[in-house]
Amino acid sequence: MASEVYLFTGPEAGEKAEAIENIRKAAEKKNGALGEYRYYSSDVSVAELVAQLQNKSLFEPALFIIYRNAEAVKTKSDVDMMLSWIKGSAQSPNTLVLVSDENSIEKKIESAIASDHKKIFWEMFENRKPQWVESYFKKNGFAVTPDAVQQILEMIENNTEALKAECSRFFFCFEKGHRITVQDVDSILSHNREENAFTLFDAMCDTTRSPSQRLETSLEILQKIRTSSKSAFAIPLISGLVYCFRQLKAYHGLCAGGEKPSDAQLKAAGFASKKKQEQYGRASRCWNGGATSSILALLSSTDIAVREGGSAFEETNVSMMIYSIVIKNGLFAASYDVEV
Repeated sequence: MASEVYLFTGPEAGEKAEAIENIRKAAEKKNGALGEYRYYSSDVSVAELVAQLQNKSLFEPALFIIYRNAEAVKTKSDVDMMLSWIKGSAQSPNTLVLVSDENSIEKKIESAIASDHKKIFWEMFENRKPQWVESYFKKNGFAVTPDAVQQILEMIENNTEALKAECSRFFFCFEKGHRITVQDVDSILSHNREENAFTLFDAMCDTTRSPSQRLETSLEILQKIRTSSKSAFAIPLISGLVYCFRQLKAYHGLCAGGEKPSDAQLKAAGFASKKKQEQYGRASRCWNGGATSSILALLSSTDIAVREGGSAFEETNVSMMIYSIVIKNGLFAASYDVEV
């Protein structure tokens, strides 16, 4: 078993990032200065990765490489090449961290990595999120009202990395000891927030506007997300939309009998606030249960297309996906319809 190869999988990005940073610090302490590189498998081949790991540098005593979307390493030649380096890497000063948002990667590669160097980072349970937000504010010298916690959770992506980034914005706007309220959330997040999968979903299900208007706004939001992203944006965006449409599927399940679900049923399913109930009520009028299932399948196929096609085609793939969701109710579109 190699000692400097790690595998971190699962959807929880925040805890995963913390674990990677701890490994980086340990490698830096052991080797001194590090040459740090972050790659996506769609942009850098296994052959290029292994060549870099094998070559010694006069200026970098050790390398620290993060290789994302590792689940895409599947061909026999790539798997064999990866296994060959892993099995012979015990004497190498270099550190390789394989990362995937999926729960697993190619089994042969997984088996070659020591069990204590592998971890699945599961998504945080819904009932843990309010406590996490409260604790994060308290740890930094702030208090927060329950209503403000709920509003924050409705506006921010479903992982602790996004929660930390957004909650930290309050620390620059208020003195320590301040109690964060709903009004503060509106001021800091609602009026100044960056676009993300959740704002995109809200725009796509805005029933006060026509489908063509919703499409125009959605594509504008997509452009803002793309230009503000420091790396590939499509996979996290699709992941966020998958969460939203899974929630919509659950909402349809609550309403399947034709009767309005009770407040207790809605709360138990994650629709505690009136704002969220209103949003998913709108979304259910845009897409019925069948359309929601089609959209989830479309999101999955687009995810695969983006991973296989790389960054060069991700904007095109995601734009076509949004068009298919808003205009075609989840049916695959080979090209845009042109209105005459």
